[in-house]
Amino acid sequence: MSTGIDAVRTNEVPGVRARLSHARFSAYKAREVLDLVRGEPVAEARTILDLCDRDAALPIAKLLDSAVANAANNNDIPPEELFVGACYADEGPTLKRWRPRARGRATRIRKRTCHITVIVSRFSPEEMEERRARDEQRGRKTSDARAERARRVARSRAAAEEGADTDEVEEAEQIAEATAEAGTDDAVVEQAAADAAVEQAAADAAVEEAASDEAGEAAADAAAEDEAATEDAETEENS
Repeated sequence: MSTGIDAVRTNEVPGVRARLSHARFSAYKAREVLDLVRGEPVAEARTILDLCDRDAALPIAKLLDSAVANAANNNDIPPEELFVGACYADEGPTLKRWRPRARGRATRIRKRTCHITVIVSRFSPEEMEERRARDEQRGRKTSDARAERARRVARSRAAAEEGADTDEVEEAEQIAEATAEAGTDDAVVEQAAADAAVEQAAADAAVEEAASDEAGEAAADAAAEDEAATEDAETEENS
């Protein structure tokens, strides 16, 4: 008899999977978090997990990152083209422990475990076109704002390591983060300005470093000349 529910077997879902075995919490707690991200794009699912206040969200977020990394490294699938196709938690072995109670009795403690599986699938070409069109209307370059922000922060840190002014780098990072959250045409202009500010800060730092090196060399030469003159004067006095 048909129940009117379209059931999909998880072993028939196409995609790349990652599995976490013997997680030290119950399958019920894992399913409460998995229900939040099932069917969501990877970027949005990661944001949901970051904002979730349940303890099971942290290992599930790591598991999602592992599945995305498997898809990127093994199948050459960009993260912005992935969504959570399926995710489920199976019961694992239960650890038995005992707690002493009154009158010499003992109470059993059951420490539940579970096995979690996350499958990331690729959007169809039609869905990707719809998402790109929607992103273009919003003025966003890519649907993965998290990856864009990570690239901007990496550029800022590289400029800081080259010796750029810390205040200028922090200001550029703040402009970049505001650009990622805005997602408008004006934000694109601000992003270009932020990149230019970071490059200018790195160039100024390089000029200052070169000037300081020249000043140091000049001071060393002057000190050497003074020392030579002192030695000549002492030699004349002794003679």
